[in-house]
Amino acid sequence: MDIGMPFMSGHEACRRMRQQPWGRGIPIIALTGLGQHANRQLTEQAGFDAHLVKPVDMAVLRALLSGGARKSPVGGPAA
Repeated sequence: MDIGMPFMSGHEACRRMRQQPWGRGIPIIALTGLGQHANRQLTEQAGFDAHLVKPVDMAVLRALLSGGARKSPVGGPAA
């Protein structure tokens, strides 16, 4: 999910998704141009499973989507 979306930030969208029963177990990956420690902390607090910085390494994204997102720390690869 992109962080810089119109109308609602990715952080808020993730928080709202995590509040729903269907949103608690799904992998949500932050995609952003911001990779500083503070940015990664915000995605972790919002409930993201991983934080990837654009341009994204597609091999890393594929690995996360194939089951590694729940195991990958938010501070993971900065691709």
